[in-house]
Amino acid sequence: MTTPGDLAWPFFDDGHRALARELEQWTADRLPPLLEHAEDDLDAVYACVRRLVAELGRAGLLRVCVPAAYGGLRERLDVRSLSLARETLGRASGLADFALAMQGLGSAPVTLFGSHEQKLALLPGVAAGRTVAAFALSEPDAGSDVAAVATTATRVSGGWRLDGIKTWISNAGLADSYVIFARSGEGPGTKGLSAFIVDAETKGLDASERIDVIAPHPLGTLKLDDCRVGDEQLLGEPGQGFKIAMGTLDTFRTTVGAAALGFARRALDESVQRAHARRLFGRTLAEFQLTQMKLGEMAMAIDASALMVYRAAWTKDVRGGRVTREASMAKLFATESAQQVIDAAVQLFGGLGVVRGVTVERLYREIRALRIYEGASEVLKLIIGGLALAPAAPAVAPPARPPVPSA
Repeated sequence: MTTPGDLAWPFFDDGHRALARELEQWTADRLPPLLEHAEDDLDAVYACVRRLVAELGRAGLLRVCVPAAYGGLRERLDVRSLSLARETLGRASGLADFALAMQGLGSAPVTLFGSHEQKLALLPGVAAGRTVAAFALSEPDAGSDVAAVATTATRVSGGWRLDGIKTWISNAGLADSYVIFARSGEGPGTKGLSAFIVDAETKGLDASERIDVIAPHPLGTLKLDDCRVGDEQLLGEPGQGFKIAMGTLDTFRTTVGAAALGFARRALDESVQRAHARRLFGRTLAEFQLTQMKLGEMAMAIDASALMVYRAAWTKDVRGGRVTREASMAKLFATESAQQVIDAAVQLFGGLGVVRGVTVERLYREIRALRIYEGASEVLKLIIGGLALAPAAPAVAPPARPPVPSA
């Protein structure tokens, strides 16, 4: 979890500190048996995530994913709560982090842009762990370039017809409900996208194709062929799809950095234990200056990441509005730093660090995808650079000073 010293930062209130303690207790007491045989095969992975969602819901921990009016923890979606949850779960298990994160990401478009009826139909089930949610934006040729979305939404009597392919969709084949983005044609590029809430059992939706990646989790491809949805399943207004997608990512990018922070903290924990236990040339690794320097670099990267993550989360929660700059910086810095910290941990473990099943080996596989999804590092650099180049708001000129009298 976030260290006690970090929890004393003014970014947090007493409710956040209580949540952190609750999360830490749950990961210690309830999580380990839920992860048994989790990586045996893809069937086991899918079953594990379904089990994790149910248990997280039963424990009340998924309440961080929705507003209080629909069974949630706080009045509004709180990025600090989400980030604390992802950091704590990520430190313990990448799959546990995934299970909670996708409940949040899959339901956030409804939280942020849905009608009361849409929220009532989806959000209580998400908070209770009865409903598994998913966010379906990416396509074979449309990931970072959202304007390239090719899935179509065609108006038909009483609703819409969806046709196309979505891929790299987390919880594909597991979700009960998908938020699917499609081109409805109100304008060119990003101006012509809309979002739809689609039940997994809808005729014409095929979510059977799985994708097996280096850190297994439910991931797959959706095929939409004459998939019919009613007007009541349109999220927001026609043509608002890009706004809905960016508003959701603006909230959740910070939490990706928090998950990376949890991974990095676990890697440092494992490295410190290894440094004290491993003897080399008559001394422990911890006695070598080179080891101490490396651990110092790892600790510094972790602290800097924590500051950036929780600054971004606080800014969104307290000041409101768009936090594209802060969230992009937090996600970019924390994920890149975590990759370096975990790589250093593997190096410190030596040959043992690349043995499948060793914690740092698992972390090495789990961290890699975080530098790609919800904004690849290169794209985030472009976003941050573009914001740096944008014209600054005009400064208020200081009052003119009176002339200095001559001597």
